[in-house]
Parts: sequence; structure tokens; C-alpha cells
Amino acid sequence: QVTLVESGGGLVQAGASLRLSCTASGRAFRIYTAQYRVGWFRQAPGKEREFVGTVTPISAATSYAESVKGRFTISWDSPANTVYLQMNTLKSEDTAVYYCAAASISRDFSRRSEIDYWGQGTQVTVSS
Repeated sequence: QVTLVESGGGLVQAGASLRLSCTASGRAFRIYTAQYRVGWFRQAPGKEREFVGTVTPISAATSYAESVKGRFTISWDSPANTVYLQMNTLKSEDTAVYYCAAASISRDFSRRSEIDYWGQGTQVTVSS
């Protein structure tokens, strides 16, 4: 079992920055970290949950949705078992509940049906 706990959401103005954190815990994750990817999805009101980005802890390789490339950065802190989402130049269309996610490294992380574990979500609101 893997538990994911997010923090860092809030209300900001367009153009501002915000950093989300997600700490992973659980015996399975601690022992088999190399077999997981972690990352973020988001869900805006009335829309489906969509992929934002992911990082592979064992290699630090990252992947991003086109809509956030160049503005968002994902990073992994091994000692803290924490994944960060640094969001810069925020836009009103970035407003959503952001969910931390973890999945086996063999799965397609960009597809929400492939995700093994979800966090509880944290609200990000960008005012224009």
C-alpha cells in the first residue's frame, strides 16, 4: 500500500507561482521505490481528470502535458520521498484540484486508468 499526501494549494493571481508537495509513504513504496513513477493530475470543474506531469525517481526523468511545458517543473526528493510541482506563470485555466499519483513504472502514467494510487487532492485557484 502507498499513501500520498499533498500540500501547498491556494489562491493566487494570474502570473504568480505556487509549489505543491506530495509525500509518499508506505512499506511497498519504501522498499520498491525504483518500481514506481510519481506525478500529478488535475481536475477542473466539469472536466475530466487530466495528466499534468510525472517523474521517475530512479532516473529523475520527467514528462509533461503540452499545456504546462515550460511553466511547470516536477522534481523528486529521495531522502524525503517527496515529489514537487513548481508552477510558474499561472493562468486562470490552471485552476483545478491537483492530485498526486503513483503508478508502477511499467504503466502508462499519462492515462488515469493506469494509476495505482491517488492522493486526496489540493485546490489551486488562479484569479485573473
